[in-house]
Amino acid sequence: MNHLTDRNLSKTHTRRAIAQRLAGETTHNYLSDFVLGAIDGVVTTFAIVAGAAGAGYTSTVAFVLGVANLLADGLSMAVGNYMGTKSQRQFVQRVRDVEEDHINQVPDGEREEIRQIFAGKGFEGSLLEKIVDVITQDRRRWVDTMVTEEFGLPLETPSPLRAGLATFVAFALAGFVPLLPFCLGLDDRRSIFLISAVATGITFFLIGLAKGYVVQRPRLLSGLEVLLIGGAAAAVAYGVGVWLQALVGAA
Repeated sequence: MNHLTDRNLSKTHTRRAIAQRLAGETTHNYLSDFVLGAIDGVVTTFAIVAGAAGAGYTSTVAFVLGVANLLADGLSMAVGNYMGTKSQRQFVQRVRDVEEDHINQVPDGEREEIRQIFAGKGFEGSLLEKIVDVITQDRRRWVDTMVTEEFGLPLETPSPLRAGLATFVAFALAGFVPLLPFCLGLDDRRSIFLISAVATGITFFLIGLAKGYVVQRPRLLSGLEVLLIGGAAAAVAYGVGVWLQALVGAA
C-alpha cells in the first residue's frame, strides 16, 4: 500500500521503511504510462466503431477502420511518449553537463549558489558552511543538488523505450476491446454494436479504477469519471456519424 494512504503510519516511518521507500521512489512507475495509453486506446477505437455504426457502415468496414486506427494511433502515441521522455532525459543530461562545466570554470560561484540555496531554506552560520562543504566535496552530489534545487529537475528519468512500449501495449490491448464483438461471427450490426458498447463501458470503468489507484484518488469516482468521459466521446462520434450519413443521403 502506498504510504500516502497507509493509516498505519508507525510501520511506514521506521528507519528501514523510510530508506526503502526513498530508494523506490527514484524509480519511474510505468503504470501511469500504461493507464493513460489504455484510456486513449479505448476512447479512440470505440469512437471509430461508434462513428461507423452511426454512419451505417457494414461491420467489416467498421472493423477495418478500428484496426487501422488501433495500430496507427497506438504507434503514434507510443512514439510521441518515447520522444517526449527521451527529450526530458536529454535535457536533464544537458543541465548536468552545463553544471559540470560551471564547476570547472567558476567553482567559487557555484559554491555560492549552494550557499544561497540553503540559506534560503533557513540555514545560517557554521551549519550553513558545513552543509556547503559536505555537498561540494563530492562532485556528483554537488551536481545532483544543482539539478534538483536550482532547476527543479528529477535525478532519475524514465526509460524512453519502456515508456513507449508500455503506452503501445496498453493502447493495443485496451483498444481492441471494442473490436472483440466483430470477431464473434455475428451478423446483426446492432447486436455487435451493443456488445461493443457494453464491453467498452466496462473497460472504461476498470481503467478508471486503475487510474484512481495510480493518482491516489477515490477509485469508484475515478472509474465513473473515465466512463462518463469515454461515453461522451463515443456519443459525439456516433452523432457525427449519423449526421454525416444523413447529410450524404440528402445530397
